[in-house]
Amino acid sequence: MRRRAADYRRRVRRRLSIWIWLFLVLFAVAGCVLIYLQHNFHDQDHNQDQGQDRLEQHVLDRNARSIQVTRNKLNLTKEIGSANSYARQLLEQMTLAKAYVVIAKEHNNLHLAWQLSSKIRNTQSLLSKAADPITQEEAEPLIISLSSLILKSQDAHYDLATTMMTMKSHIQALEARANAAMVQSAYFGNLAAESLPKNLHCVNVKLLADWITNRRIKELADENNNSPRLSDNNLYHFCLFSDNLVAVSAVINSTVSNADHPKQLVFHIVTNGANYAAMQAWFVANDFKGSMIEIQKVEDFTWLNASYSPVVKSFKKLGFFDLENDLNQKYESLLNHLRFYIPEIYPHLEKVVFLDDDVIVQKDLTPLFSLDLHGNVNGAVETCLEAHHRLYKYLNFSNPVLSSRIDPQGCGWAFGLNVFDLVAWRNANVTGLYHYWEEQNADGKLWKSGTLPAGLLSFYGLTEPLDRRWHVLGLGFDVNIDSRLIETAAVVHFNGNMKPWLKIGIGRYKPLWQRYANTAHPYILACATS
Repeated sequence: MRRRAADYRRRVRRRLSIWIWLFLVLFAVAGCVLIYLQHNFHDQDHNQDQGQDRLEQHVLDRNARSIQVTRNKLNLTKEIGSANSYARQLLEQMTLAKAYVVIAKEHNNLHLAWQLSSKIRNTQSLLSKAADPITQEEAEPLIISLSSLILKSQDAHYDLATTMMTMKSHIQALEARANAAMVQSAYFGNLAAESLPKNLHCVNVKLLADWITNRRIKELADENNNSPRLSDNNLYHFCLFSDNLVAVSAVINSTVSNADHPKQLVFHIVTNGANYAAMQAWFVANDFKGSMIEIQKVEDFTWLNASYSPVVKSFKKLGFFDLENDLNQKYESLLNHLRFYIPEIYPHLEKVVFLDDDVIVQKDLTPLFSLDLHGNVNGAVETCLEAHHRLYKYLNFSNPVLSSRIDPQGCGWAFGLNVFDLVAWRNANVTGLYHYWEEQNADGKLWKSGTLPAGLLSFYGLTEPLDRRWHVLGLGFDVNIDSRLIETAAVVHFNGNMKPWLKIGIGRYKPLWQRYANTAHPYILACATS
């Protein structure tokens, strides 16, 4: 057969080689593999820091499932899961986990301690970031893993007895540290409350200069100290024991400003030698509406010595008399205890009203002198409207000396405004009772410190309750006192560390004190701006 010409031949379709097809398929597969590997490598690189945690989580989850099957009785997740709040469950488990961290470290099981710490951090992070209530989906992984670790800790060797003993020792150590911190805080708080601002020290210096250079001031002071009005029981007698000049001045100024007959008022002040001259100069040079003011210093009470007073004896034992420079500290402390020696200090008086230097008087106090105390020695406002002012809160009734004679549920009362019947006081020998209780507390086991516990014991069964409106307390620490209660109070008391003459004083109450503080006096103005 003859061949056709080339132009008339049928075109032949060329087929791709099978090898080419195989190459294309392999290339596509390789591309997919590369994409997958790249994606997987990216994820591994992104989670590099969490890889160990994921492995641990996987193992813990697997262990938790097996533990839930084999140890249902110790399944903490199921026990705690009955609570409504997942946050509370996490907090409870986190607290227990923290305890096991301490125990694990003590047993040198650092890996378990690291695992627990890691889950504690995750729990803390979840709790801190949660704006809404934590859901089951968020909490369940952590609850399961924490439960597993807690059970793992129990399986290791941290049984209940070991846990209790270890935690008990840690709790005791923490309690000791907390008690020490509380004592230190109370000490520094009292130190701050008793300290005087620099400008008030400046006022004392100026007044001391007046006392030294102005002979007339000394003459007037001698006349006041020898006045027959000081022992006239027909007048109204008030006593204050303090080394704070401006505070005492505010108390007296507020008392005479609200009295119906201020000229019938007599104020008896006892201070220490360091402030005696300044107080004399201040009260002689300023008029307090014709009232009589007597200034004494505690150093002149030679009868108040270690052979007579247990508290002076205790000061001597503590070394207050070792150095001359310690005398001021001794007398500042002793001023707080002079309230138990009022009949000895004022032997001719029959009735007095005792005032603290951190009170402000808002009403006429002379009606207090006509109150019937029903044979009692002390008239005071009781503070037992709340349970924490019962006697057992102030005193240690584990001591049989107290428990056999005093009712622990007895009502407490407050110093600051007290009406003392000195005739009844002498008949009941209250000062002797005070000495007895101070001697019983020589080791500090009946009460820690302060004069109120000694007063509660010395005047036990000898106190007449006064109307609450006579004496409102708390202006030195409580910012939420009812304004109506303050307005109707005869006396407001800035008891607490936030005194009104300090910067830390509560601003809401400061105007009550500043109104009577005579801040416009030239010396106070000069010292405030210097």
